[in-house]
Amino acid sequence: MTDLLVELANDRLAVSINPLGAELWSMRDADGRELMTDADPRWWTGRAPLLFPFVGRLANDQYRLGEAVYTLPQHGFARRRKFSLIELARSSALFRLEADAETRAQYPFDFALDVAFDLTASTLAVRVTVRNDGDAVMPFSFGFHPAFAWPLPYGDAGVGHRILFDEPEDAPIRRVAAGSGLIAAAGETSPALGRILVPTAEDFERDAMIWDRLASRGLLWGAPDAPNLRIDFPDTPWLALWQKPGAHYLCIEPWAGIADPLGFTGDVWAKPGIMRLLPGEARRFRLAISLVASS
Repeated sequence: MTDLLVELANDRLAVSINPLGAELWSMRDADGRELMTDADPRWWTGRAPLLFPFVGRLANDQYRLGEAVYTLPQHGFARRRKFSLIELARSSALFRLEADAETRAQYPFDFALDVAFDLTASTLAVRVTVRNDGDAVMPFSFGFHPAFAWPLPYGDAGVGHRILFDEPEDAPIRRVAAGSGLIAAAGETSPALGRILVPTAEDFERDAMIWDRLASRGLLWGAPDAPNLRIDFPDTPWLALWQKPGAHYLCIEPWAGIADPLGFTGDVWAKPGIMRLLPGEARRFRLAISLVASS
């Protein structure tokens, strides 16, 4: 285990990864320009936490499994745990987190969480594998939470930056209920105009925007006529966009799971977005971040 950032590079991209949370810490182009958040502590010091074993907040930060009740913080514990560095090469790395006494006190399952990073040309591929190493069926959800620079270091100072979805996103979105961290019952009109969303700081005064009827599995982020980031997430059917209003980042968060709905009191198996993993089974989630020419 190393406490230093792990560095990967090729002739087009360089990335830094923190073993604490196996968190993508920095992504830079060939000229050293940063493509991720500046992590200004006035706003948010996170960079790209991994959300496991559950996405979002639980009601009262607790969940019920049969007759037992467990306490778990928002977005789970993986982002606060050190991962073991299993393999390292110039442009690839593999990290692993396995269950121990501390995780079992919060989540009574034997799991392995592998996170593989691979740089190829102008793309960083992240592959997360969740494996059930125990004897019981395992409930879980998973999410990515990367924060990208807003603005990107190309062109203007943020005016004109937009999300360009692969498909029109006209279905209603969900919001977090004020002061709770839980999902409000009522949806609201999508802010996207077909495939295009031009976000503003005011969009996030009521927390994240969440697409739980998402048509796209990929999008572009950036300004027209400038280099963009292409984000692909083939295995995660929901998407959240979030920032602290006025900060210098936009979180583009592909999720397979969601916070508790407001008023939810059921067993964890009834929680929206929960997946079942049989003993010995594994499930993979992929995220690809590519620096592409202007669109």
